[in-house]
Amino acid sequence: MRAALLTRLVYVLYIGTFLSFLYVPLMVVALLAFNANPSPAFPWKGFTLTWFSQVLHDPLMMGAIGNSILVGLGVVVISVPVAVAAAFLLVRYDFAGKGLLYALVLSPLITPGVILGVSMLIFFSDLGLPTGVGTAVLGQSSFIISFVLLIISARLQKFDPALEEAAQDLGATPLRAVWRITLPFLRPAIVAGCAVAFLLSFDNFNTTLFLIGNSATLPIQVYSAVRLGLSPKINAISVVFITLSVGLGLLVEVLRREEQWEAGRPEEVLPWASSEPAAPRAPEAP
Repeated sequence: MRAALLTRLVYVLYIGTFLSFLYVPLMVVALLAFNANPSPAFPWKGFTLTWFSQVLHDPLMMGAIGNSILVGLGVVVISVPVAVAAAFLLVRYDFAGKGLLYALVLSPLITPGVILGVSMLIFFSDLGLPTGVGTAVLGQSSFIISFVLLIISARLQKFDPALEEAAQDLGATPLRAVWRITLPFLRPAIVAGCAVAFLLSFDNFNTTLFLIGNSATLPIQVYSAVRLGLSPKINAISVVFITLSVGLGLLVEVLRREEQWEAGRPEEVLPWASSEPAAPRAPEAP
C-alpha cells in the first residue's frame, strides 16, 4: 500500500515537473507580453497592449511576418501534393529499390538544417537562381515533404483497397474512385499535414537563413532583433507564435474527433454498411 502510494506520488511529481518545464516559460513570456514594463521582465507594472501595437507598426516585423506566411503557404502547396503522391507509391506498390527510395525520402529528417541549407544554396547558385522567397520555399519543401509523407502514409495504410475495387465494379474509373473514396478518407491526414508543414516552415531558421537572401522571415527578424537587445515586442511576437500553434493543433484535433465520430456511425459514411435492413420499396402503380 505504501509502495503504491509512493509510486503514485513520484509519478505525479515527475509529470508535474515535466509539464512545468514545458509550459511555465511559455506562460511567463505570454504574461510579460501584456506587462507595461518597458523591460521584458518583472515586476508587473500594469496591463497594456502597447507592444502588440508596436509590432503592427514595425515595417520590418510585419514584412517578416508576411514573408513567413508566404513561404509557409508555398511549402504547403508543394509538399502536401508531393507527399500524397509519394505515399500512394510507397504504400500501394512493390518494386525493386523500394526500401532504398523510402530511406532516401526520409533522409532529410536526420540531415542537419545547416548542412541542408548550405547544400541547397550551392545547388541554386550553380543553377544561377537568385536567393529569395522562391528558393526558401523549395529548400524548406525538400525536408518538410518527409514529415508530411509520414503522416499521410500512416493514414493510407489503414485504408481498405477493397472499397476502391467496389467503386470500380460499380462503374467508377480508378481516378474517380480515388477522388471520391480514398482522398476523403485521407482528409484528416491531409489537413494535419498542411498544419504541420505550415508550422515547420513558419518556425524554420537554419535552412531559411541561407536561402532567403536579402529578405527575412519572422524567426530571422526576431534573431536580428534579439542581437540588439531584448524588447517586449519579442514577447508579443511569441504570443502570436503560441496562438498560431495552439490554433492549428486544435483544428487538427477537432478534425480527428470528427473522424472518430463518423467512424462510429457507418450508416452515415457508407449507406450500404448500415446494420439495419433496408426498407421494402413500395410497389409501383400499374
